[in-house]
Amino acid sequence: MPDLVSKKLKRFTYICEEMDAAYHKASLKLGLSDSECMILYSIRSRGESCSLCDITALGISKQTVNSALRKLEREGIVYLETIGGNRKKVCLTEQGVQYAKDTVDKMIGIENEALATWSSAELEQYIALSRRYLRDFNEKINEL
Repeated sequence: MPDLVSKKLKRFTYICEEMDAAYHKASLKLGLSDSECMILYSIRSRGESCSLCDITALGISKQTVNSALRKLEREGIVYLETIGGNRKKVCLTEQGVQYAKDTVDKMIGIENEALATWSSAELEQYIALSRRYLRDFNEKINEL
């Protein structure tokens, strides 16, 4: 039986796993669970609030999202606001804004520093190839 996973796919998968491990390590160093980090990151990438739908679209189970949100609410970091019908928005409190500055904003700064070492052409190529991979992957998943 031929090798199911090509050498190139193994290299690609390994890099993806290393990336996941690096973000996990960053979350731990910032004193956050992975889900708390992803939630706060989602909010900060949009300002000081974002829709709950944006967070649930991250691929985290609803139960994990709800658990992390409840913890962040108890700590006074976020609050939920109804924005129409059943739709909700997750907002940072004043304390939450400072908490985000002390945690995920540091990660965002590190990401910006890392990307600043790339040329514009390299960054555009990386983005284009990532989009293309995601599009092609999703197309094949939809065919299953």
